[in-house]
Amino acid sequence: MSARARRTALAALVALAGLAVAGCGGGDDPAPGGSGDGRVNGTVTVFAAASLTESFTRIGRDFEAAYPGSTVTFNFAGSSALANQINQGAPADVFASAAARNMTTVTEAGDADGTPATFARNQLVIAVPRGNPAGVTGLADLTRPGVKVALCADQVPCGTAARSALDAAGVALTPVTLEQDVKGALAKVKLGEVDASLVYRTDARAATADVTGVEFPESARAVNDYPIVALKDAPNRAGAPAFVAYVRSAPAQAVLAEAGFQGL
Repeated sequence: MSARARRTALAALVALAGLAVAGCGGGDDPAPGGSGDGRVNGTVTVFAAASLTESFTRIGRDFEAAYPGSTVTFNFAGSSALANQINQGAPADVFASAAARNMTTVTEAGDADGTPATFARNQLVIAVPRGNPAGVTGLADLTRPGVKVALCADQVPCGTAARSALDAAGVALTPVTLEQDVKGALAKVKLGEVDASLVYRTDARAATADVTGVEFPESARAVNDYPIVALKDAPNRAGAPAFVAYVRSAPAQAVLAEAGFQGL
């Protein structure tokens, strides 16, 4: 082969190598939380309503098993507080709210990536200490003299639902405390500080060692939809939509149903 031919062949090989490199990456870095080929890894940070604590903790472990290399961390609190944190720039990948109203706070601020999807529903019960020492059988019993009641604050989804149920029953009562999330309201019953509290059915079921959930018909007038969405500035751009999709999958829906959430 002549020297000119060798130079031509070498130039062709260099050009092909350059095309191969360009085809692999296009000059862009892989998305954070992804491997560059759509696989999920890294930390997925989920802001979720306090009433999702038990079920989402389990779902998070299942997600990690389904996506080796991923880690799910949670910030559980009242939905209104979480929405405010997100709108103030708190780093999060996913928001799961206990009510549409608090989700709207996030979407109207332009912080959601796509349209929120409802993944579960929840209903209230009257939580009383084991044995029901005050003999509470319905909402009207909460107004009896000496019966101390804890409610969630009105801006919290469980508080809004409680107000709707009480209004539907025509019951007016003054709680001895207003809590910032459902876990706080439930804790007052567990500690014996109140005789009853209006909490979600799922929270009462998770605390059956300490409390009993008393069903009441007016709760059907205050069923909460739970929406979930990936966030626009999610640090884990691959992990956020993957977690949202997983929550809506059959395995996760089975976990939620076992916890007492209503299906879609």
